Amino acid sequence: MTLTPDMEAPSLADLEALARTVFADLPAVFRDRVKGVLIRIEDFPEDDVIEDMGLESEFDLLGLYKGVSIDRKSVSDVAHDLDRVYLYRRPILDYWCETGEAIGDIVRHVLIHEIGHHLGLSDEDMEAIEDAD
Repeated sequence: MTLTPDMEAPSLADLEALARTVFADLPAVFRDRVKGVLIRIEDFPEDDVIEDMGLESEFDLLGLYKGVSIDRKSVSDVAHDLDRVYLYRRPILDYWCETGEAIGDIVRHVLIHEIGHHLGLSDEDMEAIEDAD
């Protein structure tokens, strides 16, 4: 998606469709390890997330992983909830407008980063995945 002066902001459904496309284009070795993780698009983080993370603004967070990372799970653990990756539409759009960066690139970056938390990856590992074509 390219920013044009007459373009309307992508809706939640538009951003969800973009996230699905971006996810499908991620390297298979990365994508295959994310079975069972729900990807959700919300306008903003919930108030308790903002408070718990000590954010100054609801615009300070583009995405979030909620769950227990693979490297911390045990086969004897009982799952209490699904692992989730949240993408926050309004902060992503704000960042998109401020930087002029392609929105698909922003969504890709946030997805890789949050899925990386699920996988227990280091920042260097996430950067290597981002750099892979």
